[in-house]
Amino acid sequence: MTFDAIDSWWWPFLYILVAGWLATDGWRFLGVAFSGRISEQSDAIVLVRCIATALVAGVIGNLIVFPGGALAETSVLLRIGAAAAGFVCYLLARRRVIVGILVAEAILGAGLMLGG
Repeated sequence: MTFDAIDSWWWPFLYILVAGWLATDGWRFLGVAFSGRISEQSDAIVLVRCIATALVAGVIGNLIVFPGGALAETSVLLRIGAAAAGFVCYLLARRRVIVGILVAEAILGAGLMLGG
């Protein structure tokens, strides 16, 4: 089955519901069910945390290298510079994620305003 498999108004909504919501929520429910029984230091949890971090890094890398929308109007150097500056500020702020995000967004915003 694909997104374009059925030519009805309701098909895209059903497809998104099944492919997006049910597929992810099943794993979330299993995670909640087993989270009380597994130590945070276990190899399984460390592996899951590593995979989740790698997926987020992959998405961020994809947004930097192959952006869409307004981000595509910026130069690759601006995108890489904003990400690098955000990461440095994240580290300097004792690993506060919000600081890194705000710095990177401020640099991207300034770059968009200046025609970056």
